[in-house]
Amino acid sequence: MQPSDARILRGAAIPTVSAGVGAVLIGLLVAGAKGALAAALATVVVTAFFSISALAVSWASKVSSQTMMLAALASYAVKILAVMVLVTSMDGVSLWNTTVFGWSVVGLALAWIAAEFRVALQKGRPYIDEPENALDRSP
Repeated sequence: MQPSDARILRGAAIPTVSAGVGAVLIGLLVAGAKGALAAALATVVVTAFFSISALAVSWASKVSSQTMMLAALASYAVKILAVMVLVTSMDGVSLWNTTVFGWSVVGLALAWIAAEFRVALQKGRPYIDEPENALDRSP
């Protein structure tokens, strides 16, 4: 894993887990222990799914940019399908609150994406390296 990829992964995982702690507290207040368990499970699911996706894209970036794009799209599709299967299979579960689980997954996924976007913007890597005097047209 490249250092920039590790920084993006850390920069997204830490705020997401922090938001997950908040989701557990909200779940505890809204639905009691079942809500807290649901939010904790959602935190684990979102962190695991998005981390695996980031690792797959990081690995693919070493191969080629086309492979990286394919890995990003494929991991996104697999992630969405896996969460959909997970949520629909838990419809009748009474061990935790499925409503809190669903909303926690949505909120934590948005938190991960926002944190990843923030880290990517802070990175500030220029796309083009121009010489310093490229725009200087003085004789």
